[in-house]
Amino acid sequence: MSNLREFLEKKDVTISAHRYVIDAMSAMAQGLFASLLIGTIIETLGSQLNIQFLIDAGTFAKSVAGPAMAVSIGYALHAPQLVLFSLIAVGAAANSLGGAGGPLAVYVIAIIACECGKLVSKETKVDILITPAVTILAGTLLSVLFAPYIGKAASSLGTLIMWATELQPFFMGIIVSALVGIALTLPISSAAICAALGLTGLAGGAAVAGCCAQMVGFAVMSYKENGIGGLVSQGLGTSMLQMSNIIKNPKTWLPPIIASMVTGPLATCVFHMENNGPAVASGMGTCGLVGQIGVCTGWVNDVANGVKSSIGAMDWIGLILICFILPAVISWLVCEAERKAGWIKEGDLKL
Repeated sequence: MSNLREFLEKKDVTISAHRYVIDAMSAMAQGLFASLLIGTIIETLGSQLNIQFLIDAGTFAKSVAGPAMAVSIGYALHAPQLVLFSLIAVGAAANSLGGAGGPLAVYVIAIIACECGKLVSKETKVDILITPAVTILAGTLLSVLFAPYIGKAASSLGTLIMWATELQPFFMGIIVSALVGIALTLPISSAAICAALGLTGLAGGAAVAGCCAQMVGFAVMSYKENGIGGLVSQGLGTSMLQMSNIIKNPKTWLPPIIASMVTGPLATCVFHMENNGPAVASGMGTCGLVGQIGVCTGWVNDVANGVKSSIGAMDWIGLILICFILPAVISWLVCEAERKAGWIKEGDLKL
């Protein structure tokens, strides 16, 4: 047993939730951003401006989403070069065979294939043949055997959430908004979760609302401690920066959570805000304004497909209220009430 432990340590194979859930999932989200998400934005821009080069560039970027995710995961797992480059084929296979739930298939299979490749890396004199062969064959075999089922399970769960949101927009608006928002602030990737589940439509809109509530909420309520730098880093960056403060005083998390529970059902029931752009945008909130770009991309797609006649004033009013104004006002009011009650003290939100 000790020999096995030493071998795994030598190969940097660390079986832990932190590495496989936090590190790998966060890296996978970055791979999605650098391929599917930015590709969709560029392609949409090209379509609106009628520039074929932009359309082609966006299409190419979207087509390599699987390999981009797999390589990103391998990078997070400290894969040697031959393993890292071999994951390109693994990502393509898993994403293709996983169908609508491809991102989750890539996530699971790329981790296993990467660790298999790491175990044999530099163990033979023909490493340049053995390492890529083991990585690619292990990943492809797993993709053939399991990717369709993993993808179907993820797609079915996402479809169930979206169906439930359509059926019960008020309660599901609260649940989806609160949970995805919480996931965004936790050290896991809400964007990767939304992408893996293919969360779009009304459920995607609720997810956008929840993420915005966390980012804008923390940015505004902590302005007293962190100033303009904190406002920008949290409002356009990530609310995850507050995680250490939340651990010290969990009550600091209440204002943005309450805000998300208000804006979620408003998004689904009043403004009918949907994200029909890329699912990954549902879990981005105001980070680089990607959530808002996703919603707007969905509008454009819906108009082009005849689902929506035009983009109206209520669309813009709803987007601004749900994503910026209401999260700021509600979080600030709840935070001030907590400060007066002594639940939040000076410095509790200091970054």
